[in-house]
Amino acid sequence: MAVSPEYRAFIEDRLSPLGEVTTRRMFSGLGVFYRGVMFALVARDQVFLKVDDTSRGDFEAAGSDPFGYDRNGKPFALKSYYAVPDAVLEDDDDLLSWARRAVDAALQADAQKSKKKRRRKPAPDL
Repeated sequence: MAVSPEYRAFIEDRLSPLGEVTTRRMFSGLGVFYRGVMFALVARDQVFLKVDDTSRGDFEAAGSDPFGYDRNGKPFALKSYYAVPDAVLEDDDDLLSWARRAVDAALQADAQKSKKKRRRKPAPDL
């Protein structure tokens, strides 16, 4: 699932108009973050964007597949990230529009996760 240095630079350049975008190596791929929240991943020189219930249908309608890999010799799909369609990747405006939706989905998921963590705090001993 390695990412070539050239593809990493290509993706960083294409997503830079979003502002505050950083990348970090993760396993043999690459995580793409907006303000510290991961909204995309890159593996095998392919970009996968975070989806939610409202955006997943657009990816499926475009024929995109979820990110997948073999786990313990069995196929596994991470259905919260879908491949960016080639037509979208080739168009700057479309890519930024789809990436903004992925950022929104990632920020909402992060907010929900933070909300759940706050609720789980145990009551203090009295």
